[in-house]
Amino acid sequence: MKILGIIPARYASTRFPGKPLVDITGKVMIQRVYEQCVKCPSLDEVIVATDDERILNHIHDFGGKAVMTSPNHQSGTDRCAEVAANYPEYEVVINIQGDEPYIDPVQISKVAACFNSADAQIATLIKKITAAADLHNINSPKVIINKLAEAIYFSRTAIPYIRGQEPEQWLEHFTYFKHIGIYGFRSEVLQAVTRLPISSLEKAESLEQLRWIENGYRIKVAETELETQAVDTPEDLEKLPQ
Repeated sequence: MKILGIIPARYASTRFPGKPLVDITGKVMIQRVYEQCVKCPSLDEVIVATDDERILNHIHDFGGKAVMTSPNHQSGTDRCAEVAANYPEYEVVINIQGDEPYIDPVQISKVAACFNSADAQIATLIKKITAAADLHNINSPKVIINKLAEAIYFSRTAIPYIRGQEPEQWLEHFTYFKHIGIYGFRSEVLQAVTRLPISSLEKAESLEQLRWIENGYRIKVAETELETQAVDTPEDLEKLPQ
């Protein structure tokens, strides 16, 4: 099974323009992500998918592989699909966030391992929630899973609702999981899901994975205890290890 790792990298971030090229202790962010990815033994190749020549040129300057994509994509998933369509020899594509400069290669391997199951269509990671603040943070999507280790719903709200208990006590009565945003796809599934129209659940929660579930696709999950720091704003740089 050949696996392609793709790192979408957009220059015009609303909250942090130019984020992929911000310096992090001597190397720009997208270079750090790329170098972490190539350490992963599960990936046969790593490619940065970008809409900006400055990012493209920087990747090429340090010897990495990058390709230009359309500037009109609505998501990183769409950008990955454009690139993956040109590499039909890969059976699985893993979409790796371009704003986690210290992503652990073990995380990528966990997603890749989900595809050892022949019926895996899409895969992602989950992490047990241990703090009430995380549980009730609407910026941290939660995941409901079934007995087959598949995601059956994602929500910004803490679900299920624990009747008769105060929200601060819910963790004492149910095991909740948060979503870790890395995805793997069978190559043909990736192409199919990007052709789907935006769904009602996706509009409601602003979570694209709900479109896939609403259309009947199955999302395998692997549990992890690791979580790397994402950089969404300039202030997040101060939280990174130095």
